[in-house]
Amino acid sequence: MITTGYVKTMAAYNAWMNTRLYQVASRLSGTGLLAERGAFFGSILGTLHHIVNGDTVWLKRFANSPVQSECLDPVRELESPAALDQIRFSELPELQARRTLLDTVIVGWSGELTDADLRVMVTYTNMKGVTASKWLDGLLVHFFNHQTHHRGQATTLLTQAGEDVGITDLLAVLPDVEQ
Repeated sequence: MITTGYVKTMAAYNAWMNTRLYQVASRLSGTGLLAERGAFFGSILGTLHHIVNGDTVWLKRFANSPVQSECLDPVRELESPAALDQIRFSELPELQARRTLLDTVIVGWSGELTDADLRVMVTYTNMKGVTASKWLDGLLVHFFNHQTHHRGQATTLLTQAGEDVGITDLLAVLPDVEQ
């Protein structure tokens, strides 16, 4: 389905976009970050928490899969969120520190994966207690798609709050090819 090149590209894009998103979010006051904006997760801070919570849950599942990596060790130590909408950090810098840790893990792990790893079956139990088994490559497509989807929501919320995130396209991180 996908290659390790795809995973590395998406990991780099993810880290780049998260850095941009948090830089822009840091311009808002705590009140601006917490304001109810009618989004799936209410506020800008709620949306950013959801992305971190989802990434934490998935990275912990990946850390317990047959594809073992020392790069995933830091997430093994993290507490799992009780819910995907849980606000775990009251201040943006705390949340940003967790985001940076997760992005570092994702980029490191993406550099270690092999094409054979992508065809490993991962069995996990979701937050409702339902067990599922899926190929790692498909789960990684979901993982990156989920981040992109909710970052798009956060970008919209920041724009509505009067902040310009700028270019958000994956195209911005793709290298130019010499002809």
